[in-house]
Amino acid sequence: MDGTKPEEPAPSGVAADDRPVAPGAAGPQIGGPGGAPSSAVRAMTTFSAADEEKQRGVRRMKLTATGLLLFVALVYVLAKWATHEGAGAWAGYVAAAAEAGMVGALADWFAVTALFRHPLGLPIPHTAIIPTKKDQLGVSLGEFVGENFLSEDVVRRRLRSVGIGSRLGAWLAEPQNADRVTAELATALRGALTVLRDSDVQAVVGEAITRRANAQEIGPGIGKMLEKIVGDGGHRRVVDLVVARAHDWLVLHDEQVMDAVQGGAPGWTPRFVDKKVGERVYKELLRFVTEMRDMPTHPARGALDRFLTDFATDLQSDTDTRARVERLKGEVLGRGEVQDLIASAWTAVRSMIVAAAEDERSELRLRVRASLLSLGARMATEPKIQGKVDSWVEGAAVHVVTTYRKEITSLITDTVASWDPEHTTKKIEANIGRDLQFIRINGTVVGSLAGLLIYTVSHALGA
Repeated sequence: MDGTKPEEPAPSGVAADDRPVAPGAAGPQIGGPGGAPSSAVRAMTTFSAADEEKQRGVRRMKLTATGLLLFVALVYVLAKWATHEGAGAWAGYVAAAAEAGMVGALADWFAVTALFRHPLGLPIPHTAIIPTKKDQLGVSLGEFVGENFLSEDVVRRRLRSVGIGSRLGAWLAEPQNADRVTAELATALRGALTVLRDSDVQAVVGEAITRRANAQEIGPGIGKMLEKIVGDGGHRRVVDLVVARAHDWLVLHDEQVMDAVQGGAPGWTPRFVDKKVGERVYKELLRFVTEMRDMPTHPARGALDRFLTDFATDLQSDTDTRARVERLKGEVLGRGEVQDLIASAWTAVRSMIVAAAEDERSELRLRVRASLLSLGARMATEPKIQGKVDSWVEGAAVHVVTTYRKEITSLITDTVASWDPEHTTKKIEANIGRDLQFIRINGTVVGSLAGLLIYTVSHALGA
């Protein structure tokens, strides 16, 4: 009756660690239904040292509450005896108070015990609530959380009251916090680049570049760019460079040029004639290149301008020219050397990024830090930016809770369903049972006072 007796047998259909599990009953599992985390299951099927200490506290409070019940029972017996022996009117008052105290103590003992087990082992309806209604309680808890914590209005109202934008801005505006975020971002970046396999990334980059290049015609784009360059005169520096280099090369390789001309002459011509022709061709070629180098208005330059202008127009509008460019593009992209070059670009980029992320004084980290400080300062002082940040955060949070509310609440439901009923009952009782025993004590005291008051009023009215 005092709740300190040994545990009663588990109700039908309730599994314990060392007992058979009835068909369909939920026994001890490594993971609960729906994949409940095994750590949550272990937490409800094992007793820690702290749990043992709490359980000892519950036993002490049970003894206290039971001792108080026995005390009022003894008082009742003595008061009744005193009344029978003619001790006086006071004995009736004491007996009434003690009797009501026993009733209150027994009623509250039943209520507290019924939460965790069948009182006296009797299968009284609506008792052993926690072990028999555990799954329903889990469902109710999940629904309660979903309706009261994961609704769109609650999430928006709560996040709006927090003022994440201004708080985050003030936090980021502190140099030490910006340094910390920069360091964390650098660490994450290095980790991501380290995990990625070069061969996989190279294949993806190469395939992406090739696919993008093949999917888009490049002729019109090149034509527009060339047209703008020629229109702005941007190609003239290139022409100047080429002509100057050609002039210098001719000056240094005069013998080779003349030998090449003589080698192409017919075999029947005299050698001195071939030599004269070679010298003449070399001089004319050198004169042409020199004049083209020194004369910005040289006719050849004008002809080159017209050629480039016409070519730019053909790249944009001439079907045959555009088709030839596309065929040339395909041939170039199909060459192994080009594919190797595209793939090797990732290695160079990765090495550059990793080196910059590791160097605290690198331009990358300095720019990231400066950007964070600037962003923090603006977020802390500009309501418009604060509103945008708050709106983004609210939108993201609302999307998560509205899209995955069922999954979030099912985590609660499935985790509770995976708990073993007996161990769950013991653990809950160890954590809240001490406070519940105060209900028994209070019931005894309040019952005694109520009984005394009722007896006093009854005698006063009867008098």
